[in-house]
Amino acid sequence: MNSASIFLGAFLMAHTVLPGGLPGFSQNQGIEGNVYLMAGNQMPSPDRKPASPQRIRATVFIYELTNTNQATRQGQTPYYSAISTKRIRQVETDDKGYFVAYLPPGHYSLFVKKGALFYSNGWDAHNNIAPAEVIAGKMTRVECRVEGDRPPVY
Repeated sequence: MNSASIFLGAFLMAHTVLPGGLPGFSQNQGIEGNVYLMAGNQMPSPDRKPASPQRIRATVFIYELTNTNQATRQGQTPYYSAISTKRIRQVETDDKGYFVAYLPPGHYSLFVKKGALFYSNGWDAHNNIAPAEVIAGKMTRVECRVEGDRPPVY
């Protein structure tokens, strides 16, 4: 990921069943998505479109649903040095930023690791960090946004 700073936001929607699977997990439920690098001017204007995000290789960490009081946050940043909930799985994206994790139904939090720190910049109304819900028989779709050396401007 070069020296990119990480920005992770999860945008969720139900998706169709994927082929294949991992032992012990249903082949038709879990989390899938892409990791994108966001950089530069993202502000729309009448005369130009924002730059398209680039899909990148990354490692996505899936934890039990984690509240901000269950992680050691670095000041007011979206970086965390420790997460006290159980790590469920860690998955690598492919060269195009795509990943899939077959999981049992439940609520999870998503992070990306940057050096020694975990990063996630999304919270729900209850201060749960980057929440994603897996529903029986469905794939939950997420988009993870990674902020690059030239942070995006909106």
